[in-house]
Amino acid sequence: MRIDQLIAEGSEPQFSFEFFPPKTEQGEENLFEAIEQLAPLEPAFISVTYGAGGSTRDKTIEIVSRIRDRHGIEAMPHFTCVGSTVDELRETLDKMAEIGVENVLALRGDPPGGESEWTKTEGGLEYSRELVELIRAEYPFAIGAAAFPETHIHATSAEDDLDFLKQKVDAGADFLVTQLFFDNDAYFDFVQRAREAGIDVPIIPGIMPISNVAQLERMTTLCGATIPPALHEALLARGDDARAVEALGVSYATLQSAELLAGGAPGIHFYTLNRSPATHAILGALKLQRPWISR
Repeated sequence: MRIDQLIAEGSEPQFSFEFFPPKTEQGEENLFEAIEQLAPLEPAFISVTYGAGGSTRDKTIEIVSRIRDRHGIEAMPHFTCVGSTVDELRETLDKMAEIGVENVLALRGDPPGGESEWTKTEGGLEYSRELVELIRAEYPFAIGAAAFPETHIHATSAEDDLDFLKQKVDAGADFLVTQLFFDNDAYFDFVQRAREAGIDVPIIPGIMPISNVAQLERMTTLCGATIPPALHEALLARGDDARAVEALGVSYATLQSAELLAGGAPGIHFYTLNRSPATHAILGALKLQRPWISR
C-alpha cells in the first residue's frame, strides 16, 4: 500500500524501520532474523538503503522483494541518482514496478566511496528534485524524500535548504523522512518552518537508538547532526560499558519518540542498523503507553 495513504487513512501513528543490504551471507541471515523479530510489531513499512553509486541496487531490490513476499510487509527501496544515466534509472524503476513496489525514497545520494565531491553522471541527473520529477511523470509510485531538521551538511543556509525541500515537494514528493536527530526542538522548529513555507506533506521523524558512542560520533560528524551536550556527557560517563551505553540509548530514544508522538508526529522511522533488540524494546514500550493519545 502507498505510504502516503497509510498515513492519511491511519487512525494511529505509523512506525517503520530502515535496513541496509549486508555484504556477507551471514549479514543477510542476521538481517532477516532481525526482521523476523520485529515483524510482530506490525510496522507500516520497511525501507532498504541503496549503496553509494548504486552499488547495492540489485541487492536492495532483492531484499525488498523478499520482505514483501516472506513477511507481507510493505518494503520501500531507496533510489539515488548516483552513477546512472536517465535510461539506467528508468531500467531500475521498471524492475521495481515489475515486482510490485508501490513506494520509492528518492535521493540524490552520496558520492561513491573514496570521492568527496558530488559529480553528476554524464546523461544522468543533478538533483533529487529531478529524480522526483522523473518518477512522478512516468511511474505510479508514492514518492518519499529526505528532510534535514538541522540543515543538510552541504546546504549554504537553512533557508536555502528549505527552499530545495519545497522544490522536491512541488515536484511530486508525497511524504518526507528526516535524517536522524537527537534534539526534538530541532524537529518541531523544522516542521513549523516547513509548514510556513507551504510544505504540507507528512514529515516522519527518523530516530536512531544509540548503541555505540564512537559510532554515534562518526555518524553525526558525517551527516551534520548534533549530540546534545548533556546526552554526550552521559554517554561518555559510561565509558566502555557497552550494555550501559545501549540501555541509555534505548531509554533516550523511547523518551524522544514519546515526545514526538505526543507533539503530533505522524509516526517514527527507526534507523535500526540491522539490529532488532533496541528497536523492539522502544516500539514495544511506545505501543503500551500510546503517548499520542491525550489523557
